[in-house]
Amino acid sequence: MGRKPDPARPATLAQWEAVFGSPPPPYLSVPFMQKALAYEAQCKALGGVPAGTKRALKRIATGEPVAASNSSSLRPGAQLVREWNGRTYQVQVAEGGFELDGKTWKSLSAIAKHITGATWSGPRFFGLNGRVGGRS
Repeated sequence: MGRKPDPARPATLAQWEAVFGSPPPPYLSVPFMQKALAYEAQCKALGGVPAGTKRALKRIATGEPVAASNSSSLRPGAQLVREWNGRTYQVQVAEGGFELDGKTWKSLSAIAKHITGATWSGPRFFGLNGRVGGRS
């Protein structure tokens, strides 16, 4: 038997379309969409995304690789977000490493292996180069 449909999905889809002007990709979970909607509301309330970030996102949307669009390296304080098997993981870039769930890691690849149980390219897993979620 399949999973029961989430009763919040229709309202979340309608809210997504109202906010973003188009339907979301079909594979997004309701909790992830709700977080994205909350982030969008926060951006509107607090001034939005920086212009440089908007330019990079537009280049990515036209098909430019993420690595080519990212003109700067990751700086401490940056957040990386990845949804995997229904859970959203938020990684904070720190001096000399990365933080996830209160633990410091030396590499994104170590975090990706912790999350998935398999060897992955951390930057690729978090969408920093090439295909998102592709194996190394």
